Amino acid sequence: MGKPRLGKGLQALITDMSTATADEVQHIAVDLIMPNPYQPRRAFATEELAELAASIRQHGLIQPVTVRSRGGRYELVVGERRLRAAKLVGLTEIPALVKEWSDRETMEVVLVENLQRADLNPMEEAAAFAQLQQHLEVTQENLAERVGKSRPYVANALRLLTLSPAVAELVASGTISAGHARAVLAAPAAKREMLAQEVAERGLTVREAERLAAKATDSVSRETIVKKARAALPPAELREIAHNLRDLLQTRVEVKGTPTRGAITIAYYNAEELERLREWFFRAGS
Repeated sequence: MGKPRLGKGLQALITDMSTATADEVQHIAVDLIMPNPYQPRRAFATEELAELAASIRQHGLIQPVTVRSRGGRYELVVGERRLRAAKLVGLTEIPALVKEWSDRETMEVVLVENLQRADLNPMEEAAAFAQLQQHLEVTQENLAERVGKSRPYVANALRLLTLSPAVAELVASGTISAGHARAVLAAPAAKREMLAQEVAERGLTVREAERLAAKATDSVSRETIVKKARAALPPAELREIAHNLRDLLQTRVEVKGTPTRGAITIAYYNAEELERLREWFFRAGS
């Protein structure tokens, strides 16, 4: 049996929404319904809203939205697209299921309902994961269980929140994918926006973006090493250069001599290791 997707008590809330009877549904003025502050979706496709509006114009709003009362007004919980489409049609009131939910219950319902609809863009999804994790005070593993995703899926989504605003906008707009963005994140921070633009302009695949990021990383590493080698360093700091080379090449490296003359020895232990180093130097020289 699979693990439950929703937190304790949340499944009951969702079920309660889905089993509402006609007697529980009220007709509420559209002007009295406020947006929900926990709504993770920021982008709504104009074409989809237009299609939904056309359906509502012909058949009416069949499925009620869900709201909670807030001091004489109402706060939307579920049904953002339906509300927006209803406004496009010009409806002055819509059917709504009114619930008396706490802030905690409302947040869980809004975030999990949106996450399970799978129509958030990657940046909205990442923000929703972060908001829900902070709200529930759980680990990534626990959060993954709550929303029915794998832990790596959640971890990769949360990594997108470290993108700069410019790159995040490319992801949110669909110009580049989340996979492209994670590839770009492997590059030095100073080069990520340039790489993301290049990925978008050239229409690169994720694998090509990964190679581009790796090349940028190698380039920065080589620049750092060359600058240190050219400086008039005392002999003790030659050991630091050897340490940097070991980190870069992932093998034993020895640097012998003075800051102006010497030799670098790079070790390998089998044919596969030698081939890996050959490919690294081939990429570095290209």
